[in-house]
Amino acid sequence: MAEDEKNNQSAEEENSGGQAEGNAQNIKDFGMTNMENPRGNLHCLTIVGQVEGHMLLPGQNKSTKYEHVLPLLVSVEQDEKVDGLLVILNTVGGDVEAGLAISEMIASMKKPTVSLVLGGGHSIGVPLAVSAKRSFIVPSATMTVHPIRMNGTVIGVPQTYEYFNKMQDRVVNFVVKNSGISKDVFTELMMKTGEIANDVGCILLGDEAVSLGLIDEVGGIREALECLYSMIEQEKESEGG
Repeated sequence: MAEDEKNNQSAEEENSGGQAEGNAQNIKDFGMTNMENPRGNLHCLTIVGQVEGHMLLPGQNKSTKYEHVLPLLVSVEQDEKVDGLLVILNTVGGDVEAGLAISEMIASMKKPTVSLVLGGGHSIGVPLAVSAKRSFIVPSATMTVHPIRMNGTVIGVPQTYEYFNKMQDRVVNFVVKNSGISKDVFTELMMKTGEIANDVGCILLGDEAVSLGLIDEVGGIREALECLYSMIEQEKESEGG
């Protein structure tokens, strides 16, 4: 009997060590980790650098690859061991299609989701930040709101400008639907002149983003985690009731 208990204890220690090693590798490779807590098990996803789309970025660029994030979000939504998702953002933006795809995926999740903007949530980082059910931003973080831009050769025909307008509407409508900001205010911020050198748009500090209704609350990791755990507890109560 004592031998069986010893073997079980060794197996548990081995499993625990394997999970810790797996989490460490996930942090190193993908910037993500699982966190177990009596109040609920969380998955932490970081979106940093530039959101990479269909084209590979140079090797020296910090990037978040959407082909990694999309299947991960499916796994988080389906995994019974995961109770909620925490999204940490410090991004300069990136590919519009890829950013919107990730944003739509997060917004459509049933499980509790909370986002936290650290450093910056610029450009397509704005839809990513508001995609969670509750969003936070630290006071020192900034968010850049500007129209969609494209590098490279552009065909100078009316259809090109119509395409740009449709792309812009997709971003604006998503942000308005998933935050407390109005379409008129967001469009006005996007088309401001004089704040950004050689560009159109504006930069919002943490308090400004909240006062305009773009982000829900000013707060850091403590507030974001407390909110997420509260959402998980409410979800469990509703399911139990």
